[in-house]
Amino acid sequence: MDMGMDVYGKKPTAEVGEYFRRNVWGWHPLWGMIEDMFPELASKVEEGHTNSGDGLNAVDSELMGTLLAEAAKDGRVALWIKERNEAVSELPMDECRICEGTGIRTDDVGRNMGQHDKALSPEQVIVLGREFGWCNGCDGNGEKEPWESHYSVGVECAIEFADFMSASGGFEIC
Repeated sequence: MDMGMDVYGKKPTAEVGEYFRRNVWGWHPLWGMIEDMFPELASKVEEGHTNSGDGLNAVDSELMGTLLAEAAKDGRVALWIKERNEAVSELPMDECRICEGTGIRTDDVGRNMGQHDKALSPEQVIVLGREFGWCNGCDGNGEKEPWESHYSVGVECAIEFADFMSASGGFEIC
């Protein structure tokens, strides 16, 4: 997976429309917001979650920029973010794939690093109920925050993207 999305304006009318960038942790929820709020326009971008060069023409980009700016101004963007964050906070923890949920890393790497018999701190002993054995993937807990919790977006990001789209003359996600 690519580490970020570089979005280039096709025929920018202002400097703000030349370039927009987000790492994958910020891009995916931003584009998800676009898909949820403006499905008809977003559906014109078949590969919005990839950097394949897909994008919008000037007319659709300007319209989407205007609509997103209005949604940011009237609170719909903040509400979408709040609801997304609440939904993510309610997701169950993921089992750690490194230790297979045991909290103790016993594969070759873990054994070579001494994780299988590592002495735990007094605080970890209380929480984990054992004195030895640790996993660097989950801090010995056997589970981790769900992957979705690593992604985030803010209202200011939506406003910045709206400004970009409005002045981009169409865009390509690269």
